[in-house]
Amino acid sequence: MFDDHSDVIRDIALEAGLVTPAQAEEVWESTTTTGKSFGDSLVDAGYAERGAILQAIADHLGSPYYSTVPADPGEALVKLLKPAQAHKYVVLPVADEAGKLTLLAKDPFNSSVINELSFILQREIELGVADPAQVDAGVVRVYGEATSSSMEDLLGEFGEVDAAAATDEDVTKQASQAPIIRFVDLVLQEGVKAKASDIHFEPFEHEFRIRLRIDGSLYEMAPPPKNLASAVIARVKVLSSLNIAERRIPQDGRIKTTISGRQIDLRVSTLPTQFGESVVLRILDKSVVNLSLEALSMQDDIKEGIRGMVGRPNGIFIVTGPTGSGKTTTLYSALKEVNTEDVKILTAEDPVEYEVEGIMQVPINHQVGLTFAAALRSFLRQDPDTIMVGEIRDIETAQIAVQASLTGHVVLSTLHTNDAPGAVTRLIDMGLEPFLISASLEGVLAQRLLRRICKTCRTPYEPDKDVVNMLDVDALEIANKKFYYGKGCPDCSRSGYKGRQGLFELMTINDQLRALITQKAPTLVLKQKAIESGMRPLRDDGLRCIFDGHTSIEEVLKYT
Repeated sequence: MFDDHSDVIRDIALEAGLVTPAQAEEVWESTTTTGKSFGDSLVDAGYAERGAILQAIADHLGSPYYSTVPADPGEALVKLLKPAQAHKYVVLPVADEAGKLTLLAKDPFNSSVINELSFILQREIELGVADPAQVDAGVVRVYGEATSSSMEDLLGEFGEVDAAAATDEDVTKQASQAPIIRFVDLVLQEGVKAKASDIHFEPFEHEFRIRLRIDGSLYEMAPPPKNLASAVIARVKVLSSLNIAERRIPQDGRIKTTISGRQIDLRVSTLPTQFGESVVLRILDKSVVNLSLEALSMQDDIKEGIRGMVGRPNGIFIVTGPTGSGKTTTLYSALKEVNTEDVKILTAEDPVEYEVEGIMQVPINHQVGLTFAAALRSFLRQDPDTIMVGEIRDIETAQIAVQASLTGHVVLSTLHTNDAPGAVTRLIDMGLEPFLISASLEGVLAQRLLRRICKTCRTPYEPDKDVVNMLDVDALEIANKKFYYGKGCPDCSRSGYKGRQGLFELMTINDQLRALITQKAPTLVLKQKAIESGMRPLRDDGLRCIFDGHTSIEEVLKYT
């Protein structure tokens, strides 16, 4: 029930008195193991009826509640929406009174459905609340199955597209032709459906490739003809409000769209190459990313350590790791822990990835001089409690971050280093005084994202001794331990992996480490002392994931 909004539904259930705080906590914890939404878990636990939860949601949103979805809304109402619109937004018309059209929505929390359909239909729209599964079934019953063309059908239609494009006007005309529009929509749908993190449009001399990054690996889609590359890329640029005529410099934009009733945010980046513009779309789908420490598959002691650091009155907490290792997700999850009415939170990001209610988020804009350092300096005059800086890139940003932490603010940020102790050396290399680091730094979390073995085709096996030796572990430590790999099945597209698993290494700064930092001790010495103080290195966390059957030896060796 409303998978994307479990945290909101938890608050609504508490507010409506449907559950006690203890019951809500118990159900919330169960969602991380079962993968079910909070609403469904609440019903399964027997704490609340489905109808009571839906009624509470309707009351909270100020929307009408329908206990049943009408079997036949009537021809006049059905005709108000085209089948493609009903399927795209997953809505069903149920009433048209006093100039207001009421639609039952699979996701009544998605305000963009109201905005977009109000504009398209030129009508006042109200969303009603009903069981999402009944709304889904109702849309199919009334409007038939979704008839989105398959990729093969669309590629066949490209023969109808006028491929001669000599001027910008011709390219714009091409980009507005129906097969091109449908093709780009289908690529976006496929990317969201496959839970891809990025979509790559890549023009080469003799081909035009489209690839999806799923769980960190790239998979190729069926490509359109090479001569239509400029039209497909122009269509993406039109959607993201970029200048179609400008192909000499990189451009950045954003697309906000609704796919299968869910609001999806896409970050667009273009790059001029030898054979045309390469475009990468980063898919920011809130329903895939659960911004909660509970959902991050980290050990309880690490979770509590992070909560302790972000809950302090001042100090710096740094998350480190390579690009695409989930640093931003961890920082947002940490911020969510302190995002309450009595805490003022400011973030400076390049760009803002997820919009979070209750947090003031500032997008960095280098063209007008709004750098991380400039934003951070202004933040200090805005009376914040907690500050997040997307990345500490230079000495100026580092110095202001230290100054902010020493004057009673909690500062969260990221760095690119291989492990947690390496963050200290990196800050010293930037030019920050060791005594300032030791005075302000509270902790460093290093992390990696590994592919998780597919649960459907997970198979135990006896690994090769040479491979086990590469793990560099004691033979007694792995005696009687089981090892697994993914055989490959339709569920995981034959890859053997589905989803991702985090590896974490938390270095909490204590008095011994502060003394070593002040003495400019090498990274290895810091690492040894941190391990003595209880830090588990990334490799050890990797071994835990192998023995728990979450990931393979190959993945751990690749990333640690």
